[in-house]
Amino acid sequence: VTNQIYPVWTYSYLALLFPVFLVTDYVRYKPIILLQGISYIVTWLLLLFAHGVVAMQLMEFFYGMVTATEVAYYAYIYSVVSTDHYQRVTSYCRSITLVAATVAAVLGQLLVSLADVSYFHLNAITLASVSLTFLCAFFLPMPQKSMFFHRKDASGTLPGPDKVGATHGSDGPSSCQEAKNSVSAARGPTPEQQAGDAQPQNHVLRVLLQLGRDLRDCYSSRKLLYWSLWWALATAGFNQVLNYIQVLWDFRAPSHSSAVYNGAVEAIA
Repeated sequence: VTNQIYPVWTYSYLALLFPVFLVTDYVRYKPIILLQGISYIVTWLLLLFAHGVVAMQLMEFFYGMVTATEVAYYAYIYSVVSTDHYQRVTSYCRSITLVAATVAAVLGQLLVSLADVSYFHLNAITLASVSLTFLCAFFLPMPQKSMFFHRKDASGTLPGPDKVGATHGSDGPSSCQEAKNSVSAARGPTPEQQAGDAQPQNHVLRVLLQLGRDLRDCYSSRKLLYWSLWWALATAGFNQVLNYIQVLWDFRAPSHSSAVYNGAVEAIA
């Protein structure tokens, strides 16, 4: 489990994250949310019905797809609301994720401790839950714009120059992008942009160059750079602890002969 199964998730997540990020923007988020739902379903189908190391490695790969495509869930909302609501929808998305995880952990612990529900049935409940979520995702509206590939579609909805200051004050990496877009929209196209539009160029290459410029502009802010490093290190550290503690837990108090309180600990965390 420790040497042959868990690492597949870690490296799958790492390998998929950047290409998924670019594809997410290109297809405008919703298809990637649906892909995440399919990956969740496949993950729990394998957990329920597959056996053997290879099957569990495949399950970890699909779970790596789940965590890599999570970016679409958080990016989607910014494509369908105005910049004025960014802080509010960020808090909504983060809050509902944490509340749902807490409720699920408490429910799982109660079912195991009080109702003596088997792990198989717990996984079956989870499969039903992610399947329902997958169906709900079909009813999400399709965004008409995105950060990089479909920026022309969004030109009519960019904030005016009077909102640039407010945009800079919002939390999250997207504030740099929106502020820069609004300034560009107010000034109109530069001579370089007009010349570029007159010549046929590789669209994907232009997007990658724009992405590089945006990253440079955003991370020239020392405060944003520190925040990003802290968030990345904290997330990586949390995942390391989470993986290690589960292995240690089963070593110190094996589930087949000890009471299991993983759910309660997860809910408190």
